[in-house]
Amino acid sequence: QVQLVESGGGLVQAGGSLRLSCAASGRAFSGYTMGWFRQAPGKEREIVAAITWSTGNTYYQDSVQGRFTISREYAKSTVYLQMNSLKPEDTAVYYCAARRGGLRAYVPEYDYWGQGTQVTVSS
Repeated sequence: QVQLVESGGGLVQAGGSLRLSCAASGRAFSGYTMGWFRQAPGKEREIVAAITWSTGNTYYQDSVQGRFTISREYAKSTVYLQMNSLKPEDTAVYYCAARRGGLRAYVPEYDYWGQGTQVTVSS
């Protein structure tokens, strides 16, 4: 059974940085895509970034391009989201997700989800 456990959220001032981690377990993830999504109060869940486990191909939402970096570490079966130059509008619950197959940007296309971690950016 696939398990995804996020960590690293917290409170940070605008302009600051955070690194989120997603520890993945339960199977080999070769051939999978790992994604980071976020959901702000009153808004729909949206993709932030995604990475293919085997090849490292990436996708970023336009609003985070150049500020956020997604990466994966094979030895620890962990996916990271490095977030720099944070803005108040980045405040949300951030979720890790996994899907079998290539890069996709939509919530229904992902099969497995973590419990989420809160990121709050103060102005």
